[in-house]
Amino acid sequence: MASVFDVLWEDRDVRFDITPQQMKTRPGEALIDCLDSIEDTKGNNGDRGRLLVTNLRIIWHSLALPRVNLSVGYNCIINITTRTANSKLRGQTEALYILTKSNNTRFEFIFTNVVPGSPRLFTSVIAVHRAYETSKMYRDLKLRGALIQNKQLRLLPQEQVYDKINGVWNLSSDQGNLGTFFITNVRIVWHANMNESFNVSIPYLQIRSIRIRDSKFGHALVIESSQQTGGYVLGFKIDPTDKLQDAVKEINSLHKVYSANPIFGVEYEMEEKPQPLEELTVDQPPDDVEIEPDEHTDAFTAYFADGNKQHDREPVFSEELGLAIEKLKDGFTLQGLWEVMG
Repeated sequence: MASVFDVLWEDRDVRFDITPQQMKTRPGEALIDCLDSIEDTKGNNGDRGRLLVTNLRIIWHSLALPRVNLSVGYNCIINITTRTANSKLRGQTEALYILTKSNNTRFEFIFTNVVPGSPRLFTSVIAVHRAYETSKMYRDLKLRGALIQNKQLRLLPQEQVYDKINGVWNLSSDQGNLGTFFITNVRIVWHANMNESFNVSIPYLQIRSIRIRDSKFGHALVIESSQQTGGYVLGFKIDPTDKLQDAVKEINSLHKVYSANPIFGVEYEMEEKPQPLEELTVDQPPDDVEIEPDEHTDAFTAYFADGNKQHDREPVFSEELGLAIEKLKDGFTLQGLWEVMG
C-alpha cells in the first residue's frame, strides 16, 4: 500500500504544461486565491494569464492557451522576493521572483501583475507559502521534537485527540522504552514516560502500512513510513493482545478517513472566497494539428536559474559526445542534463 505522501506530488514538484486533470485540486487541496491578469514574465513575457494559489502550490496558465501552464509546489521554493522586472505588458515594474529547486535543477519564476496598484500578488503568495512552511508538523515525520508539555500533547490548530494509550513500549532498543501513545485525527505521537523529549510524531500522510507482526518481544504494532522519508519501520508493544488489536483497528480507521481527505495544515483565508478551481480552468479544445510524439518540448528551459546569462560560454570539446559544446556551468554535468531531459 502506498502512503498518501508517496503519491503526493503537488507540493513537492515543479511541472510544466500539465494536463487539465493535474490542474484540478487533489483531496485536501483547497483554492485560496485566484488572480487574473498575471504575466509569466520569465517564460511567457507578454502573455496574460491567471495565477491560482492553493494550500499546496501555485498554478499559472495562459488565458489564450490554457495548455501553456506551470505548477510550482511550495516545498520546492528556496526563496521569494520582489524585484523590478521588464514586462512586455507593464514595462519596468515590481514583480514577484520565486527561486525553486526540483530534482536537483534550479528554476526561476517571475510573475507580474498586469493591473497596476494591487499588492495582492505579493501578499497572497508570500503569506500562503509562510503558512505552508510553519505547518510542517502536519506533514513531516519528526523525532525528538517539542511535542509534549506537562505529559500532554501540544495540539496543532486543526488537531483532535481521539485516544491516549498508556503502557506502550517502543521497540527501537534492545530493552525497549515504556511510554504513551496519543492517537489524533492527523498523526500518531509516542513519547517515553521517563524522558518526554524522547518521542516521535508520525503523520498519517507519511504512513505506508499499520499491521501486527511477530517480534522477539511477541506480537507488536508495526508502522512503516513512506518511501520518500526512507521507509522507517517503527515497532511498538501493547499488552494485552486485545488492546493491541483495538489500537491497530482504530489507527487504520483514522488513517483511512485521513487518506480520503488529508489535512495538510495550511491555514490562510481570503476575505473574498474564490470560485472553485474546476470553474476557473478552461477545457482546451483539441487543436487541428498533428503532433509528432517523439519531439520534445523544452518548456522548462526558459525557467533555468542561470543568473541572467547575457552571452554564450566558451566552446569546449566534449570527449563524451565527440564534438564541441558550450562549456557547462559549475555543478552541471552532461549526465545530469540528460536526466532532466528524461
